Amino acid sequence: MASVPKSKNLIRFDWAIKRLLRQKANYVVLEGFLSVVLGEKVKIVKMEDSESNKASADDKYNRVDIIVKNSIGEIMIVEIQNSDESDYFLRMLYGVSKAISERMKTGDDYYKVSKVYHINIVYFKLGEGKDYVYKGLTEFRGIHLDDVLQLTQEQKEFFVNKKRKNVREIKDLYPEYYVICVEDFDNVAKSSLDEWIYYLKNDVILPGFTAPGLKEVQKVLVYDKLDEQGKRDYDHHVKQRGYERNAIQTALFKGEFKARKEMEGVVAEKEQTITELTKDLAQRTINTVKNSYKAGIPIETIAIISELTTEEVKKIIDDFEQKPITS
Repeated sequence: MASVPKSKNLIRFDWAIKRLLRQKANYVVLEGFLSVVLGEKVKIVKMEDSESNKASADDKYNRVDIIVKNSIGEIMIVEIQNSDESDYFLRMLYGVSKAISERMKTGDDYYKVSKVYHINIVYFKLGEGKDYVYKGLTEFRGIHLDDVLQLTQEQKEFFVNKKRKNVREIKDLYPEYYVICVEDFDNVAKSSLDEWIYYLKNDVILPGFTAPGLKEVQKVLVYDKLDEQGKRDYDHHVKQRGYERNAIQTALFKGEFKARKEMEGVVAEKEQTITELTKDLAQRTINTVKNSYKAGIPIETIAIISELTTEEVKKIIDDFEQKPITS
């Protein structure tokens, strides 16, 4: 993993997207990010602040989501999640479904259903995988021939006539999901998207980074350019994130400590049980040797029955003869 240089006084993206990037003059920053993620130029015409984005002093800052509409009517949801949630995948589905349904009026034709892109920036382990960026699409694949169902030429022309020129395949009609697992990034930037993820992870932009939007980040998202209230709000945000991170680490430590102690207790109990069983088995073997000897069974036969050597059998018998057993 590459080393990270000292911070260049840049503001965290999750705080900026709730405060600075909602200003139309700063749309260029988010446009650059979205263009890099989606692989095509994005022009923002409208930005909506989600009802979940609280601005009060007790805001825990664990989640940020914002809704963007581009120049061709597509919807883009950018969500930043700092805290682990087991049902996060389902919340992604809910967010997309809600964005679609809220923009449809009763009686609207279905061709008006908006294309939705859901970009998720997560700072925790979401699922099991080796990559740090994942893309989810919808396709219909044949269960017998494994072919992918396609639009007919007539359907393609229909969507062109409805000003849906981006629709070339069935998957173009359905939501697209992007998951950026920030903490899994190895700090080696090999592409424009990697350069953005480097900034998202480290709050640093390295010399030579040229990804769209990053130049504007260095101009706009600078701590020293904030007014005094902005600095207080941002300091609170960073401090709160530190509290949350420490709380999570403390909870994990306590959980691991408790589990370790419980395991140590289980192991000790098992060891005690094994010791007692071993003693009981040894005594049973000794009794078998004694009783067999008293019954007149030859030492060689006793050794076979008890799975002992003849020397071990003789030693037990010697001890027995010196200390006669009492009934």
